Amino acid sequence: MNLRIILLVLMYVCAFQPGAHAQQALQQKAFGVGERLVFDVGYGFITAGEAVMSIPGIETVAGKECYKVMFTVRTTRTFDFFFEVRDRYETYLDVAGIFPRRFEQHIKEGSYKRDFSAQFDQENGIARTTEGNFPIPLYVHDIMSAFYFARTIDYSKKRIGDRVQLQNFYKDKTFPLEVKFLGRQKIKVDAGEFNCIIVEPMVKEGGLFKAEGRILIWLSDDDLKIPVKVSTKVPIGSIDSELREYSGLRGELKAKVK
Repeated sequence: MNLRIILLVLMYVCAFQPGAHAQQALQQKAFGVGERLVFDVGYGFITAGEAVMSIPGIETVAGKECYKVMFTVRTTRTFDFFFEVRDRYETYLDVAGIFPRRFEQHIKEGSYKRDFSAQFDQENGIARTTEGNFPIPLYVHDIMSAFYFARTIDYSKKRIGDRVQLQNFYKDKTFPLEVKFLGRQKIKVDAGEFNCIIVEPMVKEGGLFKAEGRILIWLSDDDLKIPVKVSTKVPIGSIDSELREYSGLRGELKAKVK
């Protein structure tokens, strides 16, 4: 069982805007410095791990101010006996345009280790990575920046079944992805009860989550659009990631019922 599939999917929503200019300005009210989200990751009745998404500060990359966004994943001590996970991801998100300037991935899962970085030259359409240089479309996202960009999208006029055409850079290629709007639902997790919108990434052959099962994501139905729950349906059941605590939000969490 790959725990990383449910944790990565928290962020696997992305966007591509053809013909845009690399100095785009995007006004957003969804997130800011100081935000911290903590999730419990469970399989059945077992809490197998913890995921933390945070924005600790602003740093300069390629002469531009960027949000430093971090995502860490670790299994519990009990689950370490079966399969230890210690993952860390970082993306440096252009403050003005909400697209990535740099991405880092440091994975330790059992005996498997991987360290990867990419410098995104958005102006010249090149991703300079530890594995080579690759062409990219303008405003392409990595798996982390994609999620934060998705939180800026207005879903208020979406109808059930509407799909958004997206693209995302991973390893050495740009992958297409459709995100389907499924509607709204009130759900309860440890962090409280929330009115949510539900979206489903429609996985295509060759993508990051190939053949891993159906994925559903619940986002708070307000300006912040924080992830409240993610569920991955697999042949042997489901893996759920649920919001346990939050702090440093940019605004009022209006979708919280209690």
